[in-house]
Amino acid sequence: QVQLVESGGGLVQTGESLRLSCAASGRTFSMYTVGWFRQAPGKERQFVAAISGSGRFTKYTDSVKGRFTISRDTAKNTTYLLMAGLKPEDTAVYYCAKYQVPLSFGSVTETRMYDYWGQGTQVTVSS
Repeated sequence: QVQLVESGGGLVQTGESLRLSCAASGRTFSMYTVGWFRQAPGKERQFVAAISGSGRFTKYTDSVKGRFTISRDTAKNTTYLLMAGLKPEDTAVYYCAKYQVPLSFGSVTETRMYDYWGQGTQVTVSS
């Protein structure tokens, strides 16, 4: 069983930064891609960023490229999402998720490829 716990959300003003953390349980967690998704009220959950188990591969949705950075610390079993230059449209609940297949980085933008999810952390950006 894998447990994912997000933290680091909060209320910030436009242009400010936040760093989200996703702490995971499980000895083999470093073999799996981790994804960050977000869901705004009344909208579908959407892909934000993903990082491979080794950290070698990353992918971002276009709207956050150049502003968000995903990283991971395998020793701590923790994945991070550094969000800079935040905008009101970034307001959402942010979730981290574990990819189903070890040592794989295919179709990482699709929610169906992830089997464990955290409880989410709220990010609110005021204008």
